[in-house]
Amino acid sequence: MFAAVFVALWVGHTIGDHWVQSSTQSAAKGKPGWAGRLADARHVIGLTLTKAVFLALTALVLDLHLTGTGLAAGLTLDAASHWWADRRSTLAWLAKTLHRSEFYNLGSATHPAHPTAVDGRPAAHLGTGAYALDQSFHVLFLFFAALIIATL
Repeated sequence: MFAAVFVALWVGHTIGDHWVQSSTQSAAKGKPGWAGRLADARHVIGLTLTKAVFLALTALVLDLHLTGTGLAAGLTLDAASHWWADRRSTLAWLAKTLHRSEFYNLGSATHPAHPTAVDGRPAAHLGTGAYALDQSFHVLFLFFAALIIATL
């Protein structure tokens, strides 16, 4: 059951984090204050609903017997951890605390070896260290959420 739940959560995460999240939510969720907190909350609500749909489909097709307690606990942990990391300053702090700031800045203009365009200006791309650390943090909590959902 754990493997099926994890895969459903992972697919739901990938779709919810990249296809369901609006550009407005993505741009605003890291801003300071209530505007950023609310944008992040709207993103996490859509993301969690997407994961719930994939979990429901998986449970239906594979005849998994998931409990309300397990679903509530697992999805709450996942949503809270996702909201925390997506505030951006929090994940940057964690990277700094764990001595991963250089990797966090990889691919951005703040990294000493940042990619440049032909004209020498910083060339932004999706392959940043911040993005890789963000996604790996989320997958870690998908793992914990799947354990909770599969065992409660």
